[in-house]
Order: sequence, then structure tokens, then C-alpha cells
Amino acid sequence: MKLRFMHALLALILAHDAIAYTPLSDETLKSLPRPGDDFDIKSGTILSPILIPRVPGTPGSEAVQKHFVDYFTTHLPNWRIEFQNSTSKTPATGDKDVPFRNIIITRDPPWAQPGDVGRLALVAHYDSKLTPAGFIGAIDSAAPCAMIIHAVKTVDDALMKKWAEMEKEGTNGLEEEKGLQILFLDGEEAFLSWTSTDSLYGSRSLAEEWESTPHTALSTHRTALSSITLFLLLDLLGSANPHVPSYFATTHWAYQYMALIEARLRTLDLAESTPQEPFLDGNRKSFGGRFGIQDDHLPFLDRGVEILHMIPSPFPTEVWHRIEDDGEHLDMPTVEDWAQIFTAFVAEWMDLEGYLPANAKGANVKAKRITSKTEL
Repeated sequence: MKLRFMHALLALILAHDAIAYTPLSDETLKSLPRPGDDFDIKSGTILSPILIPRVPGTPGSEAVQKHFVDYFTTHLPNWRIEFQNSTSKTPATGDKDVPFRNIIITRDPPWAQPGDVGRLALVAHYDSKLTPAGFIGAIDSAAPCAMIIHAVKTVDDALMKKWAEMEKEGTNGLEEEKGLQILFLDGEEAFLSWTSTDSLYGSRSLAEEWESTPHTALSTHRTALSSITLFLLLDLLGSANPHVPSYFATTHWAYQYMALIEARLRTLDLAESTPQEPFLDGNRKSFGGRFGIQDDHLPFLDRGVEILHMIPSPFPTEVWHRIEDDGEHLDMPTVEDWAQIFTAFVAEWMDLEGYLPANAKGANVKAKRITSKTEL
């Protein structure tokens, strides 16, 4: 009965929003691999290298940048890696310019020109706060970065299969071109205290540059900024019992899809976490617009980009901006469930039903947890 109700709800959403969005079948949801050892906080190939202090312009920041580049070069070589660099003075560094490096990683249909592709942007900041000394920022935002990598790793083969089939059948180029773009943003955190100039260093620079950099003539999208169909921003995710409302009326439909994915995972007994309430609720709204939570979406929102913001309200104050925000304080069932939700959302957005493996190796396997103290 509950599954029938959710399917009926999905039909209503689809009827309301005329978009190309294909829900995954129950069998495909069951086959999605969990992060498992990749998210081991000591040795995981995705998460553990991010669990270090990574203040902009420091060796820790450079090490995490190298991790991202090395991981994609080795495991996802078909993704295009670019950098957008800027510098700025900060209240903590006086006249010294601090370097900020945004990392842009893109996967478009192989036949499409960059200006003709509308992209789902998967966004998280990778920098950490200057204070307290040694701050790691596991929920803020090492874990969100890892969730994004897991999601695209999971769907990459399916994307190749779908696009190869389209080329073989001659159907490529006959519909709206869709791609994926990862934005790992630098300099989200304030160096001293949050103001409009001491925060969002990387996102402010990138949004300004992309707005003023046109695509070639006759492109479907005028600029790189207008190529973003949806800006999905992840932040402060990884603590138990998160409550994430829908923040924007214009993307509430996408929030509803995300909430439905979570509900289906729980109904199918595929979720590991046992929250007091669902992470997401289609009726949980907090439409604050420009005057809501301050985060990396603001420079893009101000330029007309559609935003889906995945950040808890209230913030997880037991660890937020505290030294306790480290790997040992992550609630790993929650972290892995978020990864599953985002993976399914990406797969549905890219219409990958029928292209994902039916019995993925390692699907829904519970990983051994490492709980010893992370030392620098």
C-alpha cells in the first residue's frame, strides 16, 4: 500500500512538471552500491584524503586538490578537469593575497558542444576554517565532497552505455543535451567573521567570471552560468537526524523528487540510518529566498540560477564550526544514506534507468566502521 501511494505521488509530480526525468525502478534502487570502504575515515580512497585541515593557500588545501585530480584521472578519466583561480586579501592576512582555486569537473555527451549542454551542477566547498586550529570540517564539507564523487562514480558507466547506444541508434542530438558538472568551491568559510566580503571567495569569483564569459555564437546557452540547469549544493551533511527543508519555491519540485527517493529507500529497507524523522519531507518548506541561509549558492542565485540547497536547519550545533567536526563524529549510516539519495537523484536526472547494472557488486553492503581518533 505504501509503495503504491508513493508511485501515485510520483505520477502527480511528473504530471505537474513537464521535464525529462525518469524514476529508477525498485530493482535498480536495490542494486545501487553503497560507498562502503571508499568512505572509511582512515583508508577510504574517496573520503579519508579530504579529512585534513585545508585552509585556502595551505599545503592541506593543495593536497586535497591533488586528491581530486588524481582520483578522477585514475578512476574517471573521461571527465574534463578545469580550474578557476583568483586571489583576494582577507581580514586575517592583511595585505597578503590568498589564492583560491575552484575545481570544475565536467561530463558532457561526447558529441555535444559545451555551449549546447544544460548541466546538473553538483556543488560543495572543499576548504576548511582557519580556526579553531586543526579544524577538519568533516560535515563542513569533506563528507559532501565524498558523496558527490561516489554519486558520479556510480553512474559513469551507465552514462557511457546510454550515450553509446544513442550514437549507435542515431538519436544523439535529437533532444535537449544534458550533462553533469562538479563544482568543488574554495574559500566558502570566513577567515575572521562572516560578512559579504569575508566569505564565499571562490563562488563569488566563479559566478562573476562565468556570467561574463560567453559561449560561441549560436550556442543553446549564452554563458557557462546559464548552462547550469540546477545548482545542487550540499553542505553540513553527515550528522545524525538532519532536517533539511525545501528552501526555494521554484525548485520545490526537485526537492520532492529527492524526498521521494529517500522514502522509497526506507520503504525498501535499503537505508542504514534510523532518524527520528525523514531527512527530507515534501511538506517541509522554508522559502527564504535571498534572505535565507548564507552559502555558496548566493552569487549564483543573484544571477538567476535555480538552486536546490541541501543543508540542515537547524545546523548540527554539536559539531558545527567546532573542533569535534572530524571523521569520528560523522554518523556513517547517515553519510552513506545521503550518498545513496544523491546517487539515485543524479541517475534519475540523467534518465539512466535501464543502463545501471541490475546486480552491482557490493550493493548495499554494510561497511566495517573505523572509530579511532583521527590524528594529523
